[in-house]
Amino acid sequence: MGNKATSYTFDVIGIIHSPFKEKFGIPRQSGLMSAAQAELELLPPYDIDKALHGLDGFSHLWLSFVFHAVPQGDWSPTVRPPRLGGNQRVGVFASRSPVRPNPIGLSLVELTGMKREHGSLRLQLRGIDLLDGTPVLDIKPYVPYVDCIPTARTGFARGAPEPRLKVGFSAEAEAVCAARPQLREFIVQMLQFDPRPAYRTDEEPGRVYGVHVFDFNVRWQVDGNTACVIEILPSRP
Repeated sequence: MGNKATSYTFDVIGIIHSPFKEKFGIPRQSGLMSAAQAELELLPPYDIDKALHGLDGFSHLWLSFVFHAVPQGDWSPTVRPPRLGGNQRVGVFASRSPVRPNPIGLSLVELTGMKREHGSLRLQLRGIDLLDGTPVLDIKPYVPYVDCIPTARTGFARGAPEPRLKVGFSAEAEAVCAARPQLREFIVQMLQFDPRPAYRTDEEPGRVYGVHVFDFNVRWQVDGNTACVIEILPSRP
């Protein structure tokens, strides 16, 4: 037998333009936030219309992407999944942790449109769980008869997670959202699943958290089972 290759090089075919400007706040799986919309900008030489011919017949896509914000080589054979409270360990290959031997992710997203704008070919997506600037390696259509297996076993991830927090807004935060109702819905969907690390949800009451989405810094606190958005500030340049 010949020598086996030990490494490969891949081209980035596109870049994600997402409202998530940092890892904190990103839903732990795709499809949990219908308000999370993004665009995939295809890069040359892959930005040609005929490469997408027939794709509009599919409602959902698989995206293979790179966890580009995870330091390369920084991985462990075991991880602590949030679904297990962040305290139990499983093997990295039994998880969807971004900290992996090869920082490759797989995300199922809804395709809502395609457009060419100023010479740029873009796919419009919904239900994303991707950081702004995420490099995409490949696109494949979702095909239910092979991709959906109702009898499959799901280990410790039985069923979709339930919202953990109610979400309220201060008067000042409501005033900012008044002109952007979609921003309010985005924040509600993001915070209701409690983006805090699972093993740190018992932190001191009154702590203020901040998350950068769109062009805003959203600041919020948790009191019992309620997340209160106390202010929404413009992001610094």
